[in-house]
Amino acid sequence: MRLIYRIIIRLALSLIVIMALWATLFYFSIVREINDESDDSLEEYAELIIRRQLAGRPLPSLNSGSNNSYTIEPLDSSLTATPYMSFHDEMMYIPEDEDTEPARVLTTIYPDSAGRMYKLTVSMPTFERRDLVRSILWYMIILYLALMAVLVIVAMLVINSSISPLYALLSWLDKYTPGRKVDAIPDSDIKEFHKLSIAANHAVYRAEEHFEQQKQFIGNASHELQTPLAIIGNRLEWLVNNTPINEEQFIELTKMQQTLRKLVRLNRTLLLLSKIDNGQFPETADVDIVALIEEELEVYKEIYAEKNIECETSFPDSFVVQMNEPLAKTLVTNLLKNAFLHSSQCGRIVVSIEKNTLVIANQGEEPLEADRIFDRFYHSGSTGSTGLGLALVNSICRYYNISIGYTFADGMHCFSACWE
Repeated sequence: MRLIYRIIIRLALSLIVIMALWATLFYFSIVREINDESDDSLEEYAELIIRRQLAGRPLPSLNSGSNNSYTIEPLDSSLTATPYMSFHDEMMYIPEDEDTEPARVLTTIYPDSAGRMYKLTVSMPTFERRDLVRSILWYMIILYLALMAVLVIVAMLVINSSISPLYALLSWLDKYTPGRKVDAIPDSDIKEFHKLSIAANHAVYRAEEHFEQQKQFIGNASHELQTPLAIIGNRLEWLVNNTPINEEQFIELTKMQQTLRKLVRLNRTLLLLSKIDNGQFPETADVDIVALIEEELEVYKEIYAEKNIECETSFPDSFVVQMNEPLAKTLVTNLLKNAFLHSSQCGRIVVSIEKNTLVIANQGEEPLEADRIFDRFYHSGSTGSTGLGLALVNSICRYYNISIGYTFADGMHCFSACWE
């Protein structure tokens, strides 16, 4: 999950809780304020009635167009009563509607000038208040959702704009390959991202320095090892051709020559693997894989002619890819050599290209270890193999993001290389 989405989700969850608490408190505050206003209105109406009664003036008419109602009851003088005032909710009957509605009721006891006690009950229908509270609730829900959406969008825009230097740096790091020329590391005026860019710059500098040192070591090793190996080979050949030796000595010298040739191949292959892993083949060109296969196939048919191997081919007129030409040739050569080398006498090899996928298959008796077959120095039983051919193929495929795979079906070992 991207950083911005993780921040937005956490921010949204926090805002949902905070704003829900705020909305709840605001709602109950509004309801309380509405109740207070209703109670104040009832209290004023009750005070008006009491003043008019004590002054002997006409009381408000119950048919004045208001749904408010009141009753005055004289209390028994034998009962002890003290003045008080209380508010409560109850259901009241509305004659005009011939129905009951919720009402807010004020009850108060008051004395007159003669000391007689009266009980006044004033009722105010609250159906309008209920509609008002319901409307407030719906408006609050709409406001809450709209405000949440606006806050999330604004937060996303602000955060995305703030951390855009981080994504620029990550994009640059994705494109960076040691030894290849790239643009300058993106910088920012934000302190944290500026420090991150400096750290990345130092890391890239160290990587380039180590890369150059490794390249120099590989070059030195290539020259320094190949020369003594060639001298040893020449001296062994001179001993075989120019000194009197018996049959046993000849056999031993021949074995030494074979071992030396294997060592030379091993050294060259390891150096090539190191160069590929270090990205020392940046040059690319249009390479026709079909032409390479046809050229190398004729060579291996001659080399392994004594095996009488049947070779079937199926590919288009051309299949052009963007690769380093020597590496493309190495890829094709090693796959073909592996197929010919591990084919039995009068065996069968199938080479085909379909939908950007090169498939080279050869007959076999049992499947190989698919999880180890591309490892370095893995041997499938052939004594003439260095164990690096398929490892070299795997390195080239990994370098160019080519999917390489192995399967065993219908008695055939199938190696496939797919260009995405």
